[in-house]
Amino acid sequence: MTREKAFLVAMRFIISAVIAAFTFVVWTTSVAAQDPAVVNAKTIKIKFENDRVRVLEAELPPGTKEQVHSHPSYVIYVLAGGKYRNYAADGKTTEGELKTGEVLYREPLTHAAENIGDTTMHLILVELKTSPSR
Repeated sequence: MTREKAFLVAMRFIISAVIAAFTFVVWTTSVAAQDPAVVNAKTIKIKFENDRVRVLEAELPPGTKEQVHSHPSYVIYVLAGGKYRNYAADGKTTEGELKTGEVLYREPLTHAAENIGDTTMHLILVELKTSPSR
């Protein structure tokens, strides 16, 4: 390989790395405040909201992949479970299964979820806005 070719290969690699890093930063910054009920309006509905909590109902048919969105601390009540794939903002992908009747607590999270099972997942999410004052 000539010096010129080596230089061009190195420059392409550097430019690709810079573009990838820039894309990741823009993606994670722009989605940090994405409201799940707005970006996923077809699958997530607001059922109740006040100054302390917001209750969401989510129905994800098989094969549905949500848009990236953020939650504050929240509780999930699984009305109808299923298999899912979770895409975290840090790039980590995990798979799991939610069981019908299960109740889970989650810390604040920016992610997208995908129903990889063959049944519709039906969830109630209770997002915690503030701590009760005493």
